[in-house]
Amino acid sequence: MTGPLELAPEEMRSLGYKAIDAIVEHYQSLRDQPAVKTFSRSETKKLDLDFRKEGRSPDEVLAQVIEEIFDGSARLNHPRFFAFIPSPGNYISVIADLLVSGFNVFAGTWLASSGPSEVELRVLDWFRKLCDFPEETRGLFVSGGSVANMTALAAARFDKLGEDQSRGVIYSSDQTHSSIDRAVRMLGFRRDQLRKIASDSQGRLDLAALELALAEDTKAGRRPFCVVANLGTTNFGAIDALEALGTICRSQDLWLHGDGAFGAGAILSSRKNELFAGVEGLDSLTVDPHKWLFQTIECAFLLVKKGSVLRDCFRIRPDYLKDVERADEERNFCDYGIQLTRRPRALKLWLSLQVFGEDAFREAIDYGFALAERAEQSISSLEPWEIKSGAQLGIVAFRYVEGDLEDEERNQLHLDLVRAINEDGLAMISSTVFLGETVLRLCLINPSTQISDLERTMERLTALARELLEEGKAAKSGD
Repeated sequence: MTGPLELAPEEMRSLGYKAIDAIVEHYQSLRDQPAVKTFSRSETKKLDLDFRKEGRSPDEVLAQVIEEIFDGSARLNHPRFFAFIPSPGNYISVIADLLVSGFNVFAGTWLASSGPSEVELRVLDWFRKLCDFPEETRGLFVSGGSVANMTALAAARFDKLGEDQSRGVIYSSDQTHSSIDRAVRMLGFRRDQLRKIASDSQGRLDLAALELALAEDTKAGRRPFCVVANLGTTNFGAIDALEALGTICRSQDLWLHGDGAFGAGAILSSRKNELFAGVEGLDSLTVDPHKWLFQTIECAFLLVKKGSVLRDCFRIRPDYLKDVERADEERNFCDYGIQLTRRPRALKLWLSLQVFGEDAFREAIDYGFALAERAEQSISSLEPWEIKSGAQLGIVAFRYVEGDLEDEERNQLHLDLVRAINEDGLAMISSTVFLGETVLRLCLINPSTQISDLERTMERLTALARELLEEGKAAKSGD
């Protein structure tokens, strides 16, 4: 006899098999699905999502989730999902999520999660060594780059400012991810305590402008204490000059945080020394494995060189947690971030590395580099298009140049192109601004993306652009 919230074992197995079959079918048919499908709110309000006093058949509800609810979403691992930063998760990562949810693992304390905590320690230590960080480095897995960045800035504030943050100033480039702005707000800093430094023509933080700002603020009685370096900007994949920034920060006792949410996973690539020289000089580093380490969302982690600072910043021991006191090597991850209740997110990355091996990850990352370089060459050869930002960390930015249009009209054309291709469903792309011009960008980090996917996307974009131009001409003639 089952309880009010239980299924019989045979029902559990049947439902589980059907769910797995649906996931496998999803993976197998991805290329034939739309990259994104978005419904209007008036359409989604028609879905039968109301609650009932009596339950429904699990099979019926499962079918509704797959066929109706999930249908109205982007396929982040689609081979033609090029927008923002894709999340090309692998199937082993899916299984890890299933196991974690099925066993309902709590990973806040060693007492309750010694095995999964050891896995998290091993994964963090693996990446620590890739970055040449010291043994006293500490860290933890979190939901995403936004939380990791906020955690890092909290540690920097604790270490450099103590109780008085009123004069503190944080510096970042104008290409830094908006999560830094949000973190500054959430940590109680004023808006003027985040100083944006102009980037150069390649999207990197301008070192001369930074040094000038540091000198101005110091002279004015402010307290510069933290610089945020980009290890792969979302717009163009730019990596700031880490070695030079490390020298500046060490000379002025500044905390240097690396936002590598997108790009830091590529440290595993054979191009590490070429791209990430100076990474060892960072004081902290954010990494999102649900991007370029091919995990399902949510999966991110933070490393902090001064591990004791991270612990002292967050550790609070109420009476009801006295029983979890452990030796330092038996880590209570609740002492290193804002979450007490947390999932063992490291398990999916560990499991994926165990099954596929490091070399497979390295090969997949290098493929992303090569694919972006191939895309740059291909787009450059298409007469209606012009490359605006060449391949950096798997990202290419480009612009449609055909037609006699004013600047504002051409910018609007690119925004209309994004809407049109996304409504079309063949691919999903996004736009950004490069030196005052609206451009399209492709992020090509999915190892399942093929050259044919890129060619089909560019053919469709070209056709849509010409259709939009004709529509514009017709509208003008009608006026």
